Amino acid sequence: MLRRKPFVVAGVFTLIGVIVGLGVSSHFNFQTKGYTGERGVSQEAIDILSKTNEAVSEVVAAVKPAVVNVSSTKTVKRGGVPAPFFNDPFFKRFFGDEFGSFGDQRGYKQSGLGSGVIVDRAGYILTNNHVIRGAEEIKVTLSDKREFKGRVIGADRKTDLAVIKIDTDDLPVIKLGDSDILKTGEMVLAVGNPFGLNQTVTSGMVSATGRANVGVADYEDFIQTDAPINPGNSGGALVNIRGELVGINTAIFSTTGGYQGIGFAIPSNMAKAVMESLIKKGKVVRGWLGVTIQQLTPELAKQFNLEDKAGVLVGDVVESGPAEKAGIERGDLIVEFGGKEVTDATNLRNMVAGTAPNSEVDVKVLRNKKPKTVRVKISEMPSEEQILSKTFDNHLKGVNIQDVTPSLRKSLNIPGRIIGVVITDVDDESPAAGILTRSDVIMEINRNRIADVKEYEQTLSGIKPDESILLLIFRKGSSLYITLPAR
Repeated sequence: MLRRKPFVVAGVFTLIGVIVGLGVSSHFNFQTKGYTGERGVSQEAIDILSKTNEAVSEVVAAVKPAVVNVSSTKTVKRGGVPAPFFNDPFFKRFFGDEFGSFGDQRGYKQSGLGSGVIVDRAGYILTNNHVIRGAEEIKVTLSDKREFKGRVIGADRKTDLAVIKIDTDDLPVIKLGDSDILKTGEMVLAVGNPFGLNQTVTSGMVSATGRANVGVADYEDFIQTDAPINPGNSGGALVNIRGELVGINTAIFSTTGGYQGIGFAIPSNMAKAVMESLIKKGKVVRGWLGVTIQQLTPELAKQFNLEDKAGVLVGDVVESGPAEKAGIERGDLIVEFGGKEVTDATNLRNMVAGTAPNSEVDVKVLRNKKPKTVRVKISEMPSEEQILSKTFDNHLKGVNIQDVTPSLRKSLNIPGRIIGVVITDVDDESPAAGILTRSDVIMEINRNRIADVKEYEQTLSGIKPDESILLLIFRKGSSLYITLPAR
Protein backbone atom coordinates (compact mmCIF):
# COMPACT_ATOMS: atom_id res chain seq x y z
CA MET A 1 0.00 0.00 0.00
CA LEU A 2 2.82 2.44 0.79
CA ARG A 3 4.30 2.05 -2.66
CA ARG A 4 0.96 2.73 -4.34
CA LYS A 5 0.08 5.93 -2.45
CA PRO A 6 2.36 8.27 -4.49
CA PHE A 7 0.85 6.83 -7.67
CA VAL A 8 -2.70 7.21 -6.44
CA VAL A 9 -2.17 10.75 -5.14
CA ALA A 10 -0.42 11.83 -8.35
CA GLY A 11 -3.26 10.38 -10.38
CA VAL A 12 -5.83 12.32 -8.39
CA PHE A 13 -4.11 15.66 -8.90
CA THR A 14 -3.60 14.96 -12.61
CA LEU A 15 -7.32 14.27 -13.01
CA ILE A 16 -8.26 17.47 -11.20
CA GLY A 17 -5.85 19.45 -13.33
CA VAL A 18 -7.47 18.16 -16.52
CA ILE A 19 -10.94 19.01 -15.26
CA VAL A 20 -9.94 22.55 -14.26
CA GLY A 21 -8.15 23.03 -17.58
CA LEU A 22 -11.37 22.21 -19.43
CA GLY A 23 -13.14 24.97 -17.57
CA VAL A 24 -15.31 22.68 -15.49
CA SER A 25 -16.58 24.25 -12.28
CA SER A 26 -14.85 23.15 -9.06
CA HIS A 27 -18.26 21.99 -7.95
CA PHE A 28 -19.11 19.04 -10.21
CA ASN A 29 -20.91 15.74 -10.27
CA PHE A 30 -18.52 13.28 -11.96
CA GLN A 31 -20.30 10.08 -12.99
CA THR A 32 -19.44 7.39 -15.50
CA LYS A 33 -20.93 4.01 -16.30
CA GLY A 34 -20.79 1.73 -13.26
CA TYR A 35 -19.55 4.43 -10.88
CA THR A 36 -21.94 5.89 -8.34
CA GLY A 37 -19.54 7.58 -5.95
CA GLU A 38 -19.73 4.54 -3.63
CA ARG A 39 -18.11 1.11 -3.70
CA GLY A 40 -21.15 -0.41 -5.29
CA VAL A 41 -21.07 -3.73 -3.33
CA SER A 42 -24.57 -5.10 -3.07
CA GLN A 43 -26.03 -5.94 0.31
CA GLU A 44 -26.68 -9.48 -0.94
CA ALA A 45 -22.98 -9.97 -1.69
CA ILE A 46 -22.03 -8.52 1.69
CA ASP A 47 -24.46 -10.86 3.45
CA ILE A 48 -23.09 -13.93 1.63
CA LEU A 49 -19.47 -13.03 2.35
CA SER A 50 -20.30 -12.19 5.96
CA LYS A 51 -21.88 -15.60 6.46
CA THR A 52 -18.84 -17.25 4.87
CA ASN A 53 -16.51 -15.31 7.17
CA GLU A 54 -18.59 -16.22 10.20
CA ALA A 55 -18.62 -19.90 9.22
CA VAL A 56 -14.83 -20.05 8.74
CA SER A 57 -14.25 -18.20 12.00
CA GLU A 58 -16.53 -20.67 13.79
CA VAL A 59 -14.56 -23.64 12.44
CA VAL A 60 -11.27 -22.00 13.44
CA ALA A 61 -12.54 -21.25 16.94
CA ALA A 62 -13.56 -24.89 17.34
CA VAL A 63 -10.29 -26.47 16.25
CA LYS A 64 -7.56 -24.06 17.35
CA PRO A 65 -7.63 -25.01 21.07
CA ALA A 66 -6.77 -28.63 20.17
CA VAL A 67 -3.65 -27.71 18.16
CA VAL A 68 -0.55 -27.49 20.33
CA ASN A 69 3.06 -26.41 20.10
CA VAL A 70 5.55 -29.27 20.45
CA SER A 71 9.09 -28.32 21.44
CA SER A 72 11.79 -31.01 21.61
CA THR A 73 15.35 -30.98 22.87
CA LYS A 74 18.09 -33.51 22.20
CA THR A 75 21.86 -33.80 22.45
CA VAL A 76 23.67 -34.20 19.15
CA LYS A 77 27.32 -34.41 18.26
CA ARG A 78 29.21 -32.29 15.81
CA GLY A 79 32.83 -31.75 15.05
CA GLY A 80 34.39 -28.80 16.75
CA VAL A 81 33.88 -26.06 19.28
CA PRO A 82 32.19 -23.04 17.72
CA ALA A 83 33.56 -19.58 18.22
CA PRO A 84 31.34 -17.60 20.64
CA PHE A 85 29.84 -15.25 18.06
CA PHE A 86 28.72 -18.18 15.90
CA ASN A 87 26.01 -18.89 18.48
CA ASP A 88 24.34 -15.69 17.34
CA PRO A 89 21.02 -16.59 15.63
CA PHE A 90 21.97 -14.29 12.76
CA PHE A 91 24.91 -16.50 11.80
CA LYS A 92 22.96 -19.71 12.37
CA ARG A 93 20.18 -18.47 10.12
CA PHE A 94 22.45 -17.85 7.17
CA PHE A 95 25.28 -20.34 7.66
CA GLY A 96 23.76 -23.22 9.66
CA ASP A 97 24.68 -24.78 12.98
CA GLU A 98 27.87 -26.41 11.66
CA PHE A 99 29.46 -23.18 10.42
CA GLY A 100 32.59 -22.08 12.22
CA SER A 101 33.29 -25.27 14.22
CA PHE A 102 36.73 -26.66 14.87
CA GLY A 103 38.48 -29.07 17.19
CA ASP A 104 37.17 -32.28 18.73
CA GLN A 105 33.66 -33.61 18.51
CA ARG A 106 31.43 -32.24 21.25
CA GLY A 107 27.83 -32.71 22.27
CA TYR A 108 25.39 -29.83 22.25
CA LYS A 109 21.72 -29.26 22.82
CA GLN A 110 19.55 -28.92 19.74
CA SER A 111 15.97 -27.67 19.89
CA GLY A 112 13.17 -28.29 17.44
CA LEU A 113 9.70 -26.85 17.03
CA GLY A 114 6.63 -28.47 15.58
CA SER A 115 2.94 -28.92 16.11
CA GLY A 116 0.58 -31.57 17.43
CA VAL A 117 -3.13 -32.33 17.54
CA ILE A 118 -5.01 -33.44 20.66
CA VAL A 119 -7.24 -36.32 19.61
CA ASP A 120 -8.22 -37.72 23.01
CA ARG A 121 -9.27 -35.99 26.24
CA ALA A 122 -6.93 -38.29 28.14
CA GLY A 123 -3.99 -36.38 26.65
CA TYR A 124 -3.02 -38.32 23.53
CA ILE A 125 -1.51 -36.11 20.83
CA LEU A 126 -0.78 -36.95 17.20
CA THR A 127 2.33 -35.43 15.62
CA ASN A 128 5.11 -36.29 13.17
CA ASN A 129 7.89 -38.70 14.01
CA HIS A 130 10.49 -36.23 12.74
CA VAL A 131 9.22 -33.63 15.23
CA ILE A 132 10.07 -35.74 18.30
CA ARG A 133 12.66 -38.15 16.89
CA GLY A 134 15.57 -38.63 19.30
CA ALA A 135 14.10 -36.13 21.76
CA GLU A 136 15.32 -36.25 25.34
CA GLU A 137 12.78 -33.68 26.49
CA ILE A 138 9.41 -32.76 25.01
CA LYS A 139 7.43 -29.70 26.04
CA VAL A 140 3.82 -29.27 24.94
CA THR A 141 2.29 -25.80 25.05
CA LEU A 142 -1.49 -25.52 24.84
CA SER A 143 -3.44 -22.67 23.26
CA ASP A 144 -4.16 -21.27 26.74
CA LYS A 145 -0.37 -21.10 27.40
CA ARG A 146 -0.31 -24.02 29.83
CA GLU A 147 2.81 -26.14 29.48
CA PHE A 148 3.19 -29.88 30.06
CA LYS A 149 5.96 -32.40 29.80
CA GLY A 150 5.26 -34.81 26.97
CA ARG A 151 6.27 -38.44 26.72
CA VAL A 152 6.45 -40.61 23.64
CA ILE A 153 3.90 -43.42 23.51
CA GLY A 154 5.16 -44.70 20.18
CA ALA A 155 6.55 -43.62 16.84
CA ASP A 156 6.48 -45.02 13.33
CA ARG A 157 9.25 -43.97 10.97
CA LYS A 158 7.61 -45.62 7.97
CA THR A 159 4.64 -43.23 8.04
CA ASP A 160 6.39 -40.37 9.91
CA LEU A 161 3.76 -40.46 12.64
CA ALA A 162 4.13 -40.41 16.41
CA VAL A 163 1.88 -40.36 19.47
CA ILE A 164 2.83 -38.41 22.59
CA LYS A 165 0.90 -37.95 25.83
CA ILE A 166 0.56 -35.27 28.46
CA ASP A 167 -0.70 -36.03 31.96
CA THR A 168 -3.88 -34.02 32.21
CA ASP A 169 -7.50 -34.54 31.27
CA ASP A 170 -10.58 -32.69 30.05
CA LEU A 171 -8.68 -31.34 27.06
CA PRO A 172 -10.10 -29.84 23.87
CA VAL A 173 -10.02 -32.35 21.03
CA ILE A 174 -10.56 -32.46 17.30
CA LYS A 175 -12.97 -35.05 15.96
CA LEU A 176 -11.38 -37.45 13.48
CA GLY A 177 -12.90 -37.21 10.01
CA ASP A 178 -13.06 -39.78 7.23
CA SER A 179 -10.22 -38.94 4.86
CA ASP A 180 -11.37 -41.61 2.39
CA ILE A 181 -14.31 -39.45 1.32
CA LEU A 182 -12.21 -36.31 0.91
CA LYS A 183 -12.50 -34.92 -2.62
CA THR A 184 -10.30 -32.74 -4.76
CA GLY A 185 -11.50 -29.15 -4.58
CA GLU A 186 -12.80 -29.28 -1.00
CA MET A 187 -11.89 -26.36 1.21
CA VAL A 188 -9.49 -27.14 4.07
CA LEU A 189 -7.75 -25.21 6.84
CA ALA A 190 -4.20 -25.83 8.07
CA VAL A 191 -3.55 -25.03 11.74
CA GLY A 192 -0.11 -25.11 13.31
CA ASN A 193 2.91 -23.16 14.46
CA PRO A 194 4.92 -22.16 11.36
CA PHE A 195 8.28 -20.62 12.26
CA GLY A 196 7.22 -20.84 15.90
CA LEU A 197 4.25 -18.50 15.38
CA ASN A 198 1.62 -20.15 17.55
CA GLN A 199 -1.94 -20.88 16.43
CA THR A 200 -1.54 -19.83 12.81
CA VAL A 201 -4.42 -20.65 10.46
CA THR A 202 -4.19 -20.80 6.66
CA SER A 203 -6.80 -21.86 4.13
CA GLY A 204 -6.85 -23.55 0.76
CA MET A 205 -8.27 -26.54 -1.00
CA VAL A 206 -7.49 -30.20 -1.54
CA SER A 207 -5.31 -30.21 -4.65
CA ALA A 208 -5.11 -34.00 -4.93
CA THR A 209 -5.41 -37.20 -2.89
CA GLY A 210 -3.42 -40.43 -2.91
CA ARG A 211 -0.08 -38.74 -3.60
CA ALA A 212 2.85 -41.18 -3.33
CA ASN A 213 6.54 -41.34 -4.28
CA VAL A 214 7.13 -38.01 -2.57
CA GLY A 215 10.19 -39.36 -0.75
CA VAL A 216 9.09 -38.37 2.76
CA ALA A 217 8.09 -41.75 4.20
CA ASP A 218 7.98 -45.42 3.25
CA TYR A 219 4.18 -45.57 3.27
CA GLU A 220 2.76 -42.58 1.44
CA ASP A 221 -0.85 -41.78 0.61
CA PHE A 222 -0.70 -38.03 1.02
CA ILE A 223 -3.37 -35.38 0.74
CA GLN A 224 -1.94 -32.56 -1.37
CA THR A 225 -3.14 -29.06 -0.50
CA ASP A 226 -2.39 -25.48 -1.45
CA ALA A 227 -3.17 -24.25 2.08
CA PRO A 228 0.13 -22.58 3.05
CA ILE A 229 2.28 -24.95 5.13
CA ASN A 230 5.68 -23.79 6.36
CA PRO A 231 8.42 -25.16 8.66
CA GLY A 232 6.92 -25.61 12.12
CA ASN A 233 3.56 -26.72 10.73
CA SER A 234 4.74 -30.34 10.88
CA GLY A 235 2.35 -32.35 13.04
CA GLY A 236 -0.39 -29.73 12.79
CA ALA A 237 -4.00 -30.19 11.75
CA LEU A 238 -5.60 -30.19 8.33
CA VAL A 239 -9.34 -29.82 8.91
CA ASN A 240 -12.41 -29.75 6.69
CA ILE A 241 -15.33 -27.31 6.79
CA ARG A 242 -17.01 -29.43 9.50
CA GLY A 243 -14.05 -28.91 11.82
CA GLU A 244 -12.96 -32.54 11.50
CA LEU A 245 -9.35 -33.66 11.34
CA VAL A 246 -8.70 -35.05 7.86
CA GLY A 247 -4.91 -34.93 7.85
CA ILE A 248 -1.67 -34.38 9.77
CA ASN A 249 0.44 -31.73 8.03
CA THR A 250 3.80 -33.26 7.23
CA ALA A 251 5.84 -31.78 4.41
CA ILE A 252 6.11 -29.18 1.71
CA PHE A 253 7.49 -29.30 -1.79
CA SER A 254 9.97 -26.45 -1.93
CA THR A 255 13.20 -25.38 -3.60
CA THR A 256 13.66 -22.52 -1.13
CA GLY A 257 12.68 -24.07 2.21
CA GLY A 258 9.45 -22.05 2.30
CA TYR A 259 5.93 -22.42 1.05
CA GLN A 260 5.55 -22.71 -2.74
CA GLY A 261 1.95 -23.82 -3.11
CA ILE A 262 2.33 -27.55 -2.52
CA GLY A 263 1.90 -29.12 0.90
CA PHE A 264 1.30 -32.70 2.01
CA ALA A 265 -0.70 -34.19 4.88
CA ILE A 266 -1.04 -37.75 6.12
CA PRO A 267 -4.69 -38.87 5.81
CA SER A 268 -6.57 -39.09 9.10
CA ASN A 269 -7.59 -42.71 8.46
CA MET A 270 -3.96 -43.77 8.17
CA ALA A 271 -3.06 -41.69 11.22
CA LYS A 272 -5.91 -43.23 13.23
CA ALA A 273 -4.82 -46.80 12.41
CA VAL A 274 -1.19 -46.08 13.30
CA MET A 275 -2.19 -44.29 16.51
CA GLU A 276 -4.44 -47.09 17.72
CA SER A 277 -1.76 -49.68 17.03
CA LEU A 278 0.91 -47.66 18.85
CA ILE A 279 -1.31 -47.11 21.89
CA LYS A 280 -2.60 -50.69 22.15
CA LYS A 281 0.49 -52.67 21.07
CA GLY A 282 3.41 -50.26 21.34
CA LYS A 283 4.23 -50.79 17.68
CA VAL A 284 2.58 -50.63 14.29
CA VAL A 285 1.36 -54.03 13.11
CA ARG A 286 1.04 -54.26 9.34
CA GLY A 287 -0.25 -56.91 7.01
CA TRP A 288 2.14 -58.83 4.74
CA LEU A 289 1.43 -60.60 1.47
CA GLY A 290 4.89 -61.97 0.81
CA VAL A 291 5.47 -60.83 -2.76
CA THR A 292 7.84 -58.55 -4.62
CA ILE A 293 5.84 -56.30 -6.91
CA GLN A 294 6.55 -53.80 -9.65
CA GLN A 295 4.64 -51.32 -11.71
CA LEU A 296 3.19 -52.57 -14.98
CA THR A 297 4.76 -50.57 -17.82
CA PRO A 298 3.65 -50.68 -21.48
CA GLU A 299 6.82 -52.63 -22.29
CA LEU A 300 6.15 -55.23 -19.58
CA ALA A 301 2.50 -55.48 -20.63
CA LYS A 302 3.64 -56.25 -24.16
CA GLN A 303 6.18 -58.85 -23.04
CA PHE A 304 3.61 -60.61 -20.83
CA ASN A 305 0.95 -60.30 -23.53
CA LEU A 306 -1.32 -58.30 -21.23
CA GLU A 307 -3.98 -55.96 -22.53
CA ASP A 308 -4.82 -54.50 -19.11
CA LYS A 309 -2.80 -51.44 -18.12
CA ALA A 310 -3.98 -51.47 -14.49
CA GLY A 311 -2.59 -53.76 -11.79
CA VAL A 312 0.85 -54.68 -10.49
CA LEU A 313 3.15 -57.43 -11.63
CA VAL A 314 4.43 -60.08 -9.21
CA GLY A 315 8.20 -60.22 -9.64
CA ASP A 316 8.84 -62.81 -6.94
CA VAL A 317 7.04 -64.79 -4.26
CA VAL A 318 8.50 -65.31 -0.79
CA GLU A 319 8.98 -68.97 0.03
CA SER A 320 6.33 -70.22 2.50
CA GLY A 321 4.78 -66.75 2.58
CA PRO A 322 1.04 -66.01 2.46
CA ALA A 323 0.99 -65.51 -1.32
CA GLU A 324 2.81 -68.74 -2.08
CA LYS A 325 0.53 -70.71 0.23
CA ALA A 326 -2.49 -69.25 -1.57
CA GLY A 327 -1.12 -70.14 -4.99
CA ILE A 328 0.04 -66.77 -6.30
CA GLU A 329 2.91 -67.17 -8.77
CA ARG A 330 5.68 -65.09 -10.28
CA GLY A 331 4.35 -63.31 -13.38
CA ASP A 332 0.78 -62.97 -12.06
CA LEU A 333 -0.84 -59.57 -12.46
CA ILE A 334 -2.69 -58.53 -9.28
CA VAL A 335 -5.75 -56.50 -10.31
CA GLU A 336 -7.94 -56.61 -7.19
CA PHE A 337 -7.31 -56.89 -3.46
CA GLY A 338 -10.23 -57.41 -1.11
CA GLY A 339 -12.70 -56.37 -3.79
CA LYS A 340 -10.89 -53.08 -4.49
CA GLU A 341 -9.16 -52.27 -7.75
CA VAL A 342 -5.37 -52.25 -7.66
CA THR A 343 -4.16 -49.18 -9.55
CA ASP A 344 -0.43 -49.23 -8.85
CA ALA A 345 2.26 -50.71 -6.61
CA THR A 346 1.89 -48.05 -3.90
CA ASN A 347 -1.85 -48.54 -3.82
CA LEU A 348 -1.49 -52.31 -3.27
CA ARG A 349 1.25 -51.87 -0.70
CA ASN A 350 -0.88 -49.53 1.39
CA MET A 351 -3.93 -51.80 1.18
CA VAL A 352 -1.95 -54.85 2.28
CA ALA A 353 -0.24 -52.95 5.12
CA GLY A 354 -3.60 -51.73 6.37
CA THR A 355 -5.04 -55.25 6.52
CA ALA A 356 -5.05 -56.90 9.94
CA PRO A 357 -2.83 -60.01 10.20
CA ASN A 358 -4.73 -63.33 10.07
CA SER A 359 -7.45 -61.75 7.94
CA GLU A 360 -8.49 -63.68 4.84
CA VAL A 361 -8.70 -61.60 1.67
CA ASP A 362 -9.73 -62.43 -1.89
CA VAL A 363 -7.01 -61.51 -4.38
CA LYS A 364 -7.85 -61.43 -8.08
CA VAL A 365 -4.98 -62.05 -10.52
CA LEU A 366 -4.55 -62.44 -14.25
CA ARG A 367 -2.48 -65.47 -15.25
CA ASN A 368 -1.93 -66.09 -18.94
CA LYS A 369 -4.65 -63.47 -19.57
CA LYS A 370 -7.16 -65.55 -17.58
CA PRO A 371 -8.69 -64.23 -14.33
CA LYS A 372 -8.19 -66.23 -11.16
CA THR A 373 -9.27 -65.44 -7.61
CA VAL A 374 -7.39 -66.87 -4.62
CA ARG A 375 -8.04 -66.47 -0.92
CA VAL A 376 -4.99 -65.31 1.03
CA LYS A 377 -4.50 -65.35 4.78
CA ILE A 378 -2.50 -62.20 5.49
CA SER A 379 0.43 -62.50 7.89
CA GLU A 380 2.14 -59.91 10.06
CA MET A 381 4.94 -58.08 8.28
CA PRO A 382 8.43 -59.18 9.36
CA SER A 383 10.32 -56.52 11.28
CA GLU A 384 12.90 -56.10 8.54
CA GLU A 385 10.84 -56.49 5.40
CA GLN A 386 12.52 -53.54 3.73
CA ILE A 387 16.05 -53.86 2.33
CA LEU A 388 18.37 -52.11 4.70
CA SER A 389 22.10 -52.27 5.22
CA LYS A 390 23.67 -54.74 7.60
CA THR A 391 25.30 -53.54 10.78
CA PHE A 392 28.99 -52.76 10.33
CA ASP A 393 31.38 -51.78 13.08
CA ASN A 394 32.84 -48.70 11.42
CA HIS A 395 31.90 -45.08 10.78
CA LEU A 396 28.96 -46.05 8.58
CA LYS A 397 27.37 -47.98 11.42
CA GLY A 398 23.72 -47.02 11.77
CA VAL A 399 23.40 -45.81 8.18
CA ASN A 400 20.51 -47.56 6.44
CA ILE A 401 20.44 -47.71 2.65
CA GLN A 402 18.58 -49.24 -0.25
CA ASP A 403 18.92 -49.48 -4.02
CA VAL A 404 17.89 -46.51 -6.12
CA THR A 405 14.55 -47.60 -7.57
CA PRO A 406 12.87 -45.81 -10.50
CA SER A 407 10.28 -44.29 -8.16
CA LEU A 408 12.97 -43.00 -5.78
CA ARG A 409 14.98 -41.63 -8.68
CA LYS A 410 11.92 -39.69 -9.83
CA SER A 411 10.78 -38.44 -6.42
CA LEU A 412 14.29 -37.39 -5.30
CA ASN A 413 15.26 -35.93 -8.69
CA ILE A 414 18.29 -38.21 -9.03
CA PRO A 415 19.72 -37.93 -12.57
CA GLY A 416 20.13 -41.10 -14.60
CA ARG A 417 23.92 -40.71 -14.60
CA ILE A 418 24.03 -41.04 -10.79
CA ILE A 419 24.65 -44.65 -9.74
CA GLY A 420 24.74 -45.72 -6.11
CA VAL A 421 22.61 -46.45 -3.05
CA VAL A 422 20.29 -43.99 -1.34
CA ILE A 423 20.33 -43.38 2.42
CA THR A 424 16.92 -44.05 3.96
CA ASP A 425 17.83 -43.29 7.57
CA VAL A 426 20.76 -42.36 9.83
CA ASP A 427 20.60 -43.39 13.49
CA ASP A 428 21.15 -40.56 15.96
CA GLU A 429 24.06 -42.44 17.56
CA SER A 430 25.78 -43.21 14.25
CA PRO A 431 29.27 -41.72 13.75
CA ALA A 432 27.85 -40.36 10.48
CA ALA A 433 24.95 -38.53 12.18
CA GLY A 434 25.04 -34.85 11.30
CA ILE A 435 27.31 -35.54 8.34
CA LEU A 436 25.19 -37.79 6.16
CA THR A 437 21.46 -37.35 5.80
CA ARG A 438 18.44 -39.09 4.39
CA SER A 439 18.21 -38.97 0.56
CA ASP A 440 21.99 -38.71 0.10
CA VAL A 441 23.18 -41.08 -2.63
CA ILE A 442 26.46 -42.87 -1.86
CA MET A 443 28.30 -43.26 -5.17
CA GLU A 444 31.79 -44.27 -3.95
CA ILE A 445 33.41 -45.58 -0.77
CA ASN A 446 37.19 -45.12 -0.57
CA ARG A 447 37.30 -44.60 -4.35
CA ASN A 448 35.40 -47.86 -4.95
CA ARG A 449 32.34 -47.41 -7.13
CA ILE A 450 29.06 -48.48 -5.48
CA ALA A 451 26.30 -49.64 -7.82
CA ASP A 452 23.91 -51.40 -5.44
CA VAL A 453 23.35 -52.69 -1.91
CA LYS A 454 25.47 -55.79 -2.55
CA GLU A 455 28.54 -53.78 -3.58
CA TYR A 456 27.97 -51.39 -0.65
CA GLU A 457 27.99 -54.25 1.86
CA GLN A 458 30.99 -55.96 0.25
CA THR A 459 33.03 -52.76 0.36
CA LEU A 460 31.97 -51.84 3.89
CA SER A 461 32.76 -55.28 5.28
CA GLY A 462 36.49 -54.66 4.71
CA ILE A 463 36.67 -51.36 6.60
CA LYS A 464 37.84 -51.46 10.22
CA PRO A 465 36.36 -49.44 13.11
CA ASP A 466 39.35 -47.07 13.37
CA GLU A 467 39.69 -46.38 9.64
CA SER A 468 38.64 -43.12 8.04
CA ILE A 469 36.20 -43.35 5.14
CA LEU A 470 36.15 -41.23 1.99
CA LEU A 471 32.72 -40.97 0.39
CA LEU A 472 31.52 -39.54 -2.89
CA ILE A 473 27.87 -38.62 -2.51
CA PHE A 474 25.16 -36.92 -4.53
CA ARG A 475 23.17 -34.33 -2.59
CA LYS A 476 20.69 -31.71 -3.81
CA GLY A 477 21.90 -31.68 -7.39
CA SER A 478 25.66 -31.81 -6.72
CA SER A 479 28.33 -34.45 -6.19
CA LEU A 480 30.78 -33.91 -3.35
CA TYR A 481 33.43 -35.75 -1.37
CA ILE A 482 32.90 -36.23 2.35
CA THR A 483 35.33 -37.68 4.89
CA LEU A 484 34.36 -39.63 7.99
CA PRO A 485 37.63 -39.18 9.91
CA ALA A 486 39.20 -41.78 12.16
CA ARG A 487 38.81 -41.14 15.88
